[in-house]
Amino acid sequence: MKKLLTCFTLLCSLFVINSFSQDKPEWNTIFAKINQEVLSNSKAYSSLKQATETIGHRLTGSANGKKAEEYAYNLLKSYGYTNLRYQPFEVESWSRGSLAVTIGPDAKNLQTIKSVSLAHSPVKVDLNLEVVDMGNGLEEDYLSNPGKVKDKIALVYLGVLPGSKEGTKSLHRSEKTAIAIKYGAKGIIVINTAPRGILLTGTASVTGKLIPIPAVCVGKEDGMQLKEKLGMGKLYSHIAMTNFSGLIKARNVVATIKGKMLSNEKIVVGGHLDSWDLATGAIDNGIGSFSVLDMARTFKVLNLQPERTVEFVMFMGEEEGLLGSKAYVAAAVKDKSINQLRYMLNYDMTNDPKGYATTAEESKELFQAIGSIAHSLDTAFKNQFRSGAGLHSDHEPFMLRGVPTGGGTGGGLPRNVLDCYHADCDVFTLVDEKGMKNTVRFSSMLLYGIADATEIKAKHFTDEETRNFLLKNNLKEPLQIAGEWRWKE
Repeated sequence: MKKLLTCFTLLCSLFVINSFSQDKPEWNTIFAKINQEVLSNSKAYSSLKQATETIGHRLTGSANGKKAEEYAYNLLKSYGYTNLRYQPFEVESWSRGSLAVTIGPDAKNLQTIKSVSLAHSPVKVDLNLEVVDMGNGLEEDYLSNPGKVKDKIALVYLGVLPGSKEGTKSLHRSEKTAIAIKYGAKGIIVINTAPRGILLTGTASVTGKLIPIPAVCVGKEDGMQLKEKLGMGKLYSHIAMTNFSGLIKARNVVATIKGKMLSNEKIVVGGHLDSWDLATGAIDNGIGSFSVLDMARTFKVLNLQPERTVEFVMFMGEEEGLLGSKAYVAAAVKDKSINQLRYMLNYDMTNDPKGYATTAEESKELFQAIGSIAHSLDTAFKNQFRSGAGLHSDHEPFMLRGVPTGGGTGGGLPRNVLDCYHADCDVFTLVDEKGMKNTVRFSSMLLYGIADATEIKAKHFTDEETRNFLLKNNLKEPLQIAGEWRWKE
């Protein structure tokens, strides 16, 4: 009986896929052209290589960030885009200055420890305080002794410590910092999870604005040694830092292909162009943003014009608090074009996808119909499907306004590459050319399929539906910590 049910389910799936294929038989031809074009002529890898060599890092608001914006704009222009624009925005931003961290058994016997500032730390800090171990840095770690960290420096682990109780979920570094501040900490030292002394940077602010306490990261080996020493006695730390904070100007880069028949409906596909300043950001997010640029090239060279309007967006400011995507959504809310957005596809460190992901379960039939054609062209694409929701990338502002979001799934990056996340080892030699080509070709098929579909079952949520969706996906707590939960109970 079970076998019969399985066969029936499979037949139903095949029927759904075939019904889509019959509805849009031209997709087979179009997807084959996309496949061949990307395999033969992709510029994703070569343009990213050139950008890392000629620009370097792409920090929002910096001279390099401006060069990156112009590079993307000129690249899209060279591909033939005339419906091309900058979307300027002005926000408070941050850049690092000096940092010295020393730690020892008392305030006079301190030794230097290798460290890096986390973004949005104060402009100037000079403090010398006791360090206390706050475990994973979650609310439960503080509730057991609410006064433990008051007027002290919290030492927390970036992820989930080995030996933690089963089911323990981690929070973003900014959320752990917010909790430390809530319980009176005057500073926070975050232990990186990557080995070999690799240091991680990134924002420690849930709002994208300055936080009141210094936040620094130390390597895993040094941090775990500090935890061990705290088990035997007290430790003190002196943190001295300077940073810059002020209003900066930045620009998203937007290229548009007008839809044939449903031009008032829009599909946005984007990735963040900016990076941190410790390296060239080849993985985060060169592989994502330059794949999107090559998707735009592919659409133009093949003269693809689906039913709906497609907008390719290079977001700036993601690393410092989703600044560019928030600016894009704020503008869309203001001019009411937010109601025209039918889908947002986000590519952030996406590599070699084996399937498609979405926040909308009801998109499964459409996504798998698209994926079945991709699979027929290359069986390495497994046509996996995943539905769910998360935070901390440029899809978030869209999702919070009820727009269905999605992208690739099932790919991944090697451990040695992931260890260089936000670190000084995030360089071009980590990039996999074949993985980028796969991102471009399979994602171009997804983009065209959604934009050209006769029907998109995933609907734009109402405000109440958005709230219920976020509750269902257990996102209330992190959004409350970030001050992004706009619903009253």
